[in-house]
Amino acid sequence: MPPTTPVPSVQTDRRYRSIAGLHRDLSLCRRCAAAGFSISSAPVVQGGAGRPAYLYGQAPGIVEGVTGAPWQGRAGRTLRGWLQLDEARFDATFYCASVTRCYPGRVSGRGDRTPSPAERRLCTSWRVEELRLLRPTLILTVGGLAATAIVGARTLIECVGKSYLVDDAIVIPLPHPSGASSWLNDPTNRRRLGKALTHARREIARLDEPD
Repeated sequence: MPPTTPVPSVQTDRRYRSIAGLHRDLSLCRRCAAAGFSISSAPVVQGGAGRPAYLYGQAPGIVEGVTGAPWQGRAGRTLRGWLQLDEARFDATFYCASVTRCYPGRVSGRGDRTPSPAERRLCTSWRVEELRLLRPTLILTVGGLAATAIVGARTLIECVGKSYLVDDAIVIPLPHPSGASSWLNDPTNRRRLGKALTHARREIARLDEPD
């Protein structure tokens, strides 16, 4: 039986009655910009109340910031390949969210900027409300920041290849599919990913089974 890890208790700014209402406010959110952080897009989120699974990443990339939709770039194609889902099935399965909701911009010579702890805190209430409203049965975290937020893992090595129970949801951490990451250069880490993906695909298939 996977260890039970509680969703962090965080005071939210508002309790919403629907995902549609949350989306209306989220589309207007400028918390990070108002706090003085440099962000390079409007908030990016996708999915409705009927999605059975929750996909939680780090932050939108540059392509996602431009299109306003998550997982549109190369990393998204890699992720869908890992999960063996075409784009239509992926979109029908997952409510896609992230630790911070706006593209954080570039760091010269180092790729996309990692959102600061303060920015992550400013976005936390969106996740808390989404999980309260959606009550997904499956959560996939993508990357280290997302795994830390949901299951408290300190490193990817600690959590990839394992599963967790958070309230009533099975949580399966994955590494980030970015080509800039060297994490999968290690054969042991690739085996960890293989184990995680086997479990993730099995749980996705179960979402279609009748109750």
